[in-house]
Amino acid sequence: MSKRTAMTTLSRWVLAHKKVVVGLWVLLAVAGFAAMGPADRSFQQQFDLPGTEAFDANSHIAQTYGNGGDIAPLVPVVSLPRGMTVDSPGVRAELRHALAKIQAAVPHTRVASYASTGDRAFVSADGRTTFALVSTPVAGGVDPGQAEARAAQRAVQHVTVAGAPVRVTGLNALRAGAADGARGEGASMATEVLIAGGGALLVLALVFASWMAVVPMLMALVAIPTTFLAVWPLASATDVSVIVKFLIALVGLAIAIDYALLVVVRWREERQRGAEGEEAVVAAMQHAGRAVVFSGTTVAISLLALVALPVPFLRSIGIAGMLIPLVSVAVAITLLPVVLATVGPRLDRRHAGREDHASRGWSRWAGLVVRHRLIAAVASTAVLAGLVVAAASIQLGNPQAESLAQSGSARAALEQLERSGIGTGALSPFETVVRSGDPAGVVEQIKAVDGVRSAVAPPAWRRDDTSLIAVIPAHDGNSAEGRATLDRIRAATSGDAATGGEAAQSADFLDAVYGNVPLVIALIAVLTFLLLARAFRSVVIPLKAVLLNLLSVGAAWGLLVIVWQHGWGAEAIWGIPATNAINVEMPIVVFAFLFGISMDYQVFILSRMREAYDRTGSTDAAVVEGIGRTGRLVTSAALILGLAFVAMSAGPGTEAKMFATALGGGILLDATLIRGVLAPAAVALLGRWNWWLPRPVARLLRIEPKAATASV
Repeated sequence: MSKRTAMTTLSRWVLAHKKVVVGLWVLLAVAGFAAMGPADRSFQQQFDLPGTEAFDANSHIAQTYGNGGDIAPLVPVVSLPRGMTVDSPGVRAELRHALAKIQAAVPHTRVASYASTGDRAFVSADGRTTFALVSTPVAGGVDPGQAEARAAQRAVQHVTVAGAPVRVTGLNALRAGAADGARGEGASMATEVLIAGGGALLVLALVFASWMAVVPMLMALVAIPTTFLAVWPLASATDVSVIVKFLIALVGLAIAIDYALLVVVRWREERQRGAEGEEAVVAAMQHAGRAVVFSGTTVAISLLALVALPVPFLRSIGIAGMLIPLVSVAVAITLLPVVLATVGPRLDRRHAGREDHASRGWSRWAGLVVRHRLIAAVASTAVLAGLVVAAASIQLGNPQAESLAQSGSARAALEQLERSGIGTGALSPFETVVRSGDPAGVVEQIKAVDGVRSAVAPPAWRRDDTSLIAVIPAHDGNSAEGRATLDRIRAATSGDAATGGEAAQSADFLDAVYGNVPLVIALIAVLTFLLLARAFRSVVIPLKAVLLNLLSVGAAWGLLVIVWQHGWGAEAIWGIPATNAINVEMPIVVFAFLFGISMDYQVFILSRMREAYDRTGSTDAAVVEGIGRTGRLVTSAALILGLAFVAMSAGPGTEAKMFATALGGGILLDATLIRGVLAPAAVALLGRWNWWLPRPVARLLRIEPKAATASV
């Protein structure tokens, strides 16, 4: 008879009320499928940061002008033939005609150029190259501004000025060019789910070799729409980032399958040990069910900690994302036991005659690691340390103009700006709002700032006693030099002037997020430590788990830097060149997800080691048995998660591909190099110290040092 615990009590209640449980989950799943459409429409496309100077300025610009602000402008460029300048007869008229074509193709734009202002800020020193700033309407979406860029390029495809072609560049035009030059247009979310689901089913078929492979997929089929149903009211009541829907579909798929995989494997073992019918289910839930609860809780804690950041869309990811593991846990500990107790034996009939032992291959591997524990620890740490060193060179910010499209008309126009001496600053200008008075004085102040190429306040850019100044930096506004220039502009124009623009918003986001990152990391680490200390009755095991997870995240950041910032793989795989920078929100979101997900594997492995140690009293034997019993499980779970992120990388948008690279690659690194080498080597090196729990700490945590522990 299983020891009566909260998990066994729940499992027996669930098995005594099978029809109620199944009926409730069927109802939730059906309602969830119906809610997916309305929930999708409730997600927000904008990533605002209230309370910052750029947000206030951009909000005023958007409300007053209906364009610009946090959307980078389009930049039409013309390089005239030799012997001609912008002052040659007929040139200004032809420039106005070309810009009128763009305004007709992209309505509600705001334009400033030499043709409209006569300001030499829009002209190169030799007078042959000129550009315009075309502020487009504020638009949402995963790739805002790219549709407008393509429309503007089509509008001037056959237009010339003095025989020279008019080319349209700009950050969004370059992004569109990079996307068009990549391999394909990407997959829809439904296609991504099908790719991930098909790959997961293949892995499950190899693991189970029976119809039992469909059970984890069934759990995911219930968990995903139910999570949409849970998120829908939240998305209707407050702003929830559009990123959440991709996470529900792909992370939810993988986590639901992983938790079901864990329980089903343990259920098989209990049946092989002689447990029959519902007793096998209860025994499996007593061990694996508790491990699932601990695992899901750690993922939820990691995500919920994002609420400590003063960034609304990251907070929404934390709150809504927290529901993903919690729903998957609920499915695994209620619906799954009913399925196993009823149709499970019939689905697993082909496997019924086989013996379930610890994997011989993984046991031999664990024995090798134990025998050479110091070499294994040093070698694996060296590889991971190399990735962490790479992470230290991370450059945060929107990708700089030169790192985007490497061919096409937008790239050609960018090169014209560079050759003419104008530079890339025109693609990421700042916009300064002057709330009262004549802007001429502010223009002169800004022009005197080091790092500013020019500033202009077109007469047409005046509304409601306020005016707008376009500030063109000498360097890319998203570069470190550009951010330094922004700081100097703000210092020189304090008072009635506020500076915004896409690059300014990115800089403010960087300050807001990473000024609070230590708090988020500390919060996640402390909560996870306390949870695992109770689970494993040790202070050393949870401390090591937290440190290894931080190392895992650092390695994933290093992978992100190598693949995307330096481009070692991004161009070969996706046809996208090095970005030279990583989007400012990426590292912290990757941290929150990867820290929680990789902790799943810690719980799976360490709980089995704890169980073996309690039985044998030998740390070495515990390492071999823990890896032997969970090695294949963790590898399969990581492969399923990895396939989910491979599917995400097939979707549109460079940011989605970055996210998929960091999480997918990080999970595979974690499951192999860390859980397969470093973690067992570290446990073997520490010996009996792994299980140390001082009595004062035990009393503080309200646990008995000899209390029973959860196990997989």
